[in-house]
Amino acid sequence: MVGNRAVAYIEPSIVEVRDIGFPDLVLRDGPGVNPLNVGRKCNHGVILKVVTTNICGSDQHMVRGRTTAPSGLILGHEITGEVIEVGRDVEFIKKGDLVSVPFNIACGRCRSCKERNTHICANVNPDRPGSAYGYVDMGGWVGGQSEYVMVPYADFQLLKFPDKDQAMEKIKDLTMLSDIFPTGYHGAVSAGVKPGSTVYIAGAGPVGLAAAHSAQLLGAAVVIVGDLNGERLAQARSFGCETVNLREHPHLGEQIEQILGIPEVDCAVDCVGFEASGHGVNAGEAPATVLNSIMQVTRAGGRLGIPGLYVTGDPGGIDEDAKIGTLKVRLGLGWAKAHTFVTGQTPVMQYHRDLMAAILSGRAQIAKAVNATVISLDEAPMGYQKFDKGVARKYVIDPHGLVK
Repeated sequence: MVGNRAVAYIEPSIVEVRDIGFPDLVLRDGPGVNPLNVGRKCNHGVILKVVTTNICGSDQHMVRGRTTAPSGLILGHEITGEVIEVGRDVEFIKKGDLVSVPFNIACGRCRSCKERNTHICANVNPDRPGSAYGYVDMGGWVGGQSEYVMVPYADFQLLKFPDKDQAMEKIKDLTMLSDIFPTGYHGAVSAGVKPGSTVYIAGAGPVGLAAAHSAQLLGAAVVIVGDLNGERLAQARSFGCETVNLREHPHLGEQIEQILGIPEVDCAVDCVGFEASGHGVNAGEAPATVLNSIMQVTRAGGRLGIPGLYVTGDPGGIDEDAKIGTLKVRLGLGWAKAHTFVTGQTPVMQYHRDLMAAILSGRAQIAKAVNATVISLDEAPMGYQKFDKGVARKYVIDPHGLVK
């Protein structure tokens, strides 16, 4: 019997690689699995041999203890793999196919899916619309930072790469299609980026870098990236972005004016989320900082893309309001400036095919933009530690040693 090893959340700041059961086409009980999903038959699913699976910034929220994730939860929602087993109801996906898995699980049958809103599928999470692999309160689907994983609704969800050899040559780019690249792109599209736009990207982590690269692909004239981490800002400059260091200079509008001549941009993207820090040398956590600052610097009538994660339960919140996702957002400011806000998970399937074509043609070089760095499954705990300290890398886990 083939075994299976996976990255599990143990307690705040601790993850470890554990032996777990080989997946089958039934959702079994386990840490974080919604009881109403236990025993769910997935004859429409497949088993994948995981080729690459990435560490995501949203995984870090759980690992820091900032969610209600249970001990033993198997992590990982950014999955690329080879199909090794197909369910009896799968018609179009075949054994041997190399595929990208959208992080948000979607049935393809409900109203939301039929309207292309696969991020709020009504049928995969008994608690509320929307689901994901290896994530707290998302239905309990087993994560993919593992050697093997089960993926439901295969015919609808999976993006098959047309040529396996070509795909493996660009696998460090293509692995970003499961989440980070579509998420960054969605942030830029939601913000209304178009040729000639001036854009502010809050956050120079992997999603922020992906949003910045996406803004460039969409034709932005100037992309400005703001962060508190000098190493990450240097990575943004490496592919042509302007940068502002908000630890050294807390006044965002003044820094934007130094670059553009005016203290505002056409649009902005929040790639930070609820663990935001205030600006300045000694600033502490201030979860509404990014939302309020991007309203301040975005012109009247502009748009705000908000792919940064905000939660309804944060045990580590700075006050009782923050612990339930109630933040001191200056909605009146956004209202007065007639801003448009776009929030929520990214509907990956709206974008992943086009972004795959951009990668395969050489137009998009997302792995270079986010500094993709391949590690083994056993190195995953190290990757989490370094990522948490702000290293300017996107860690790609290679469970089987297949990436050259």
